[in-house]
Amino acid sequence: MDISVELTFSPLQDDFEQHIIDFIKKIRASGLTIIENPLSTQVFGSYEDVMKMLNKEIKIAFELMDRGLLFMKIVKSDRSAYEPHF
Repeated sequence: MDISVELTFSPLQDDFEQHIIDFIKKIRASGLTIIENPLSTQVFGSYEDVMKMLNKEIKIAFELMDRGLLFMKIVKSDRSAYEPHF
């Protein structure tokens, strides 16, 4: 089963920028399909591969900061090729 996940990561502390950069770099290195924009990072792939990677990397990111917030949306399908039709 393929999924699409949209992540918005917000460390709630003054030194937030490097935490976001490190998190995105680790996601990029996963080998999964990634699309980035200024507001979020999207990850596409099989449920097992995406969730295994996110489980590991979210835990590491949270352990490296004092406070953090992660918004995550999950869609049951690979939406990486989506193009608006209007």
